[in-house]
Amino acid sequence: MSRCAYCDFFSTTNLPRREEYVQALLKEIADRVPDNNAISTIYFGGGTPSILETEQIARLLNALLGKTPVQPTEITLEANPGDLNLDKLKALRAIGFNRLSIGIQSFDDTELRFIGRRHNAIQARQAVAEAQKTGWNNISIDLIYALPGQTMETWRRNITSALELGVQHISCYCLSYENGTPLTRLMKEGRLKPTDEQTENNMYDELCSTLKSHGFIHYEVSNFALPGREAQHNSSYWNDTPYIGLGAGAHSYDGESRRWNIADLDTYITHIADGKPYWEDEQLTDEQKEIEHIMLSLRTRRGLKLTNELQAKAQPMIDKGLLSLSNGFITATQEGLHILNRIIEQLI
Repeated sequence: MSRCAYCDFFSTTNLPRREEYVQALLKEIADRVPDNNAISTIYFGGGTPSILETEQIARLLNALLGKTPVQPTEITLEANPGDLNLDKLKALRAIGFNRLSIGIQSFDDTELRFIGRRHNAIQARQAVAEAQKTGWNNISIDLIYALPGQTMETWRRNITSALELGVQHISCYCLSYENGTPLTRLMKEGRLKPTDEQTENNMYDELCSTLKSHGFIHYEVSNFALPGREAQHNSSYWNDTPYIGLGAGAHSYDGESRRWNIADLDTYITHIADGKPYWEDEQLTDEQKEIEHIMLSLRTRRGLKLTNELQAKAQPMIDKGLLSLSNGFITATQEGLHILNRIIEQLI
C-alpha cells in the first residue's frame, strides 16, 4: 500500500490494524450517533474505505442503519479502481450502497504513475464497466487537472474518456501543492514545474464547456452531474446542513461548532479503547459562520443571497462581469470562477 504524491488528507497504509479500527469506529457510532436519528445520507470516504473487507464495511453500515428509523436516500462508498471486482461490487450493492465514487484521477498511465496511483487506465475503465454490469446506476468519478507536464490535448483525452464511460457524476480538481507532500518537495527542489495559471484556467474552461455540452449541470465549482444526480451528501456541506464525521481525522458540524477527530490511527484507536478524548472542537463565532456561508455559497450554482451589507462590495465585481446577479442571488461567472478565492476575500 502507498499514498498518492499529492495528498495531504489524513490516510493510513497500516492494514494490520483494520479490525481494530473497525471496532473503534463501531464504538464511536454507538457513542455519538443518536438512536432514532433520521439519517438522510451516508458517505464512506475521505480516504479509501474499499481496502476494508466487505464484511467489515457491512458491520459499519449496519451499525449506522440501526440508528435511523428511515432509509437514507443516498449511501455512497469511495473506492480505488484496484480494490473493485465483480464479487465485491455485487456484495456492496447487496449490503445497501447505492452510489459509488471511484478515484480514477487520470486515464493516462504516465500521469497515474507520476502521482503514485495504484491502478492503471485499463483498471479504471474496467472498474466502472464492472460496476455498471453489477447494477450500479449512480457512479461518480474523480479527475485531476493541471498535473506537471499535462497538456491541453492529454486533458481533453481525459475528459473524453470520462464521458465515454457513461457515468452520472464527475468531480474535477485542480492539482494543489500542499505542505509536506512529495510533489511539493519536488517543486521546491526545482525537479518539477507547476502548470501556469493561464493553462489551468484554459483546462477548467475546456472541462466546463465540454461537460455542459454533454448535459452535465455545473452545480458546484468542482462538481458536475447529470440532472437529478447531484451528490446529496456533499451538497449538505455547501448548504450549511449539520453532519457527523466518524473515524480518525473526521470532521463534524452541528450548526454552531466544529469538531475534528485526532488524525492519527494509533492514537484514535487507543483513546477510544481507554475512554480518553480523541477529538478537539471549537465554537464558531457569528463572524466565522458568516465567512463560511459566503465561501461555501459562492461555490454553488445557487449562489449567495445579496444582502444590503454585501451590495457595496459585490457591485464592482458585478460591473466587471466577475459576478452575476439573478433573483437576488449572486453567482460567479466563468471568468469569476478563475479568481473565486480573490472574490471571496473582497466580500468578507
